[in-house]
Amino acid sequence: MIQNKEYQTRLEEARRLAAALARQKSNLQEAAAHDAGFPVKITSIEVDLSIQHLQTMEEELPWVENGKPYGTVATIFPYDAPVVVLARLGGAAILTGNRLRFSLSSQTPRTAEILGEICRPFKSLEPVVGLNNREFGRRCVEDRDIRVLFISGASAVGEVYRRRHEAFDKLFFAGPGGMPAAVVFEDADVKKAGSFIARRAFINGGQYCTTLKKAYIHHSIYPAVREQILDGVKGLKVGDPLDPETDIGPIRVERTLSILHNALDKCADARLISGAIDGDVVYPLVLEKDNTSIPDLELFGPFLILKPFDDPAQATAELIQTRYGFLLAFFGSPPDVTKAIFETHFGMVHDNPDFAFTPLRLPFGGKNASGWIMERQGDQWIERDGAFLYTRELARP
Repeated sequence: MIQNKEYQTRLEEARRLAAALARQKSNLQEAAAHDAGFPVKITSIEVDLSIQHLQTMEEELPWVENGKPYGTVATIFPYDAPVVVLARLGGAAILTGNRLRFSLSSQTPRTAEILGEICRPFKSLEPVVGLNNREFGRRCVEDRDIRVLFISGASAVGEVYRRRHEAFDKLFFAGPGGMPAAVVFEDADVKKAGSFIARRAFINGGQYCTTLKKAYIHHSIYPAVREQILDGVKGLKVGDPLDPETDIGPIRVERTLSILHNALDKCADARLISGAIDGDVVYPLVLEKDNTSIPDLELFGPFLILKPFDDPAQATAELIQTRYGFLLAFFGSPPDVTKAIFETHFGMVHDNPDFAFTPLRLPFGGKNASGWIMERQGDQWIERDGAFLYTRELARP
């Protein structure tokens, strides 16, 4: 059991980090708007959630009983939600007695400078600002002080680091989310399902790996759910990210725009029922298909494709054909065997969820091409996948 004085010191450091984020909230909002077009409304919520998370780290104390730190943990923050990543991974590092060394996305230079300024006074945090991320990754592999590495990106990125896994004691790869799905069964609450899908597909312009990209809806309630989704989309304001009423700002990351154009090309046989792309302004794209299958794409941005189904077993069989096993949400009451199939194939499965932002203490992670963990155990290495809790993973047995 961690000594009372020791963990109280760590909890106080987490609370001081929360206070530092609070002081810089307006600057973080403005930076995110300029860097990537993220609305100040969204960044405000991200910062508030991060503050709350850091202020309540004592909830995670039972996860670290009898655990020991690895030493230095390293990661490269993604361009989306870097403050949330800091709260989850940085908070876990602080609580477990590790040190977190991190670089930030080249897409968010203003945010990187502010987060660097926030974190430098903390002994548990080591921001590396301005270094090319490939070089940062290379240095992580060569630095014997770094015992745990979190890395994200395309599958090819994961394979590069997999070949060097012996440089660490534990290696995490958070791969692409692919097309996280919602499934709406016949007995689902139409309003609840449609409202959730609209929120979770287009929050922050669909620029979270956990945002929905496709929805399979039972044909008996398809028209009603479809209408509920479209009503939700109509209520979203697209425009100036500095406007506190804006829900979706411009898509300023070129790779994301390219991915969206490619998705429209790949889904040319689907009907576009809402949205458009006008330069870097993307109005929420909603498409629908009938009998043909949905392409298995790696997607980011405000894109959602709807498909009705008659046979739940057939829909389930199609859903698990994906290379990506990241996230699935379902509404209604699927058979137990179907729920078991979902749990087997996807890292995160949400049962009739009802939230706007994913709670920060929910387990995170995918399966198959969407993520894996390699861990040294004595002279052996084990590989596993699925959702995990950061603090549990950073406490060495």
